[in-house]
Amino acid sequence: MLEKTSTFQKAIEAVEALEPEAQAILVDIIQKRLKQQRRDDLLKEIAQAESDYAHGNVRRGSVADLMAELDE
Repeated sequence: MLEKTSTFQKAIEAVEALEPEAQAILVDIIQKRLKQQRRDDLLKEIAQAESDYAHGNVRRGSVADLMAELDE
């Protein structure tokens, strides 16, 4: 954990050494990359859900159906 904190601290220090405009550009780039990563993760989850559905690994029903099944 100490090594990760140290790496994180070094990253912060490197960013702080940049000019304010460069820091703003860096923040923008990181935000865009995080959004893209979330999109990619969502696409993977959708693909998995579609695969599960295609293979019959998904069941449908109401909340009452679920509760009844849990009571069994």
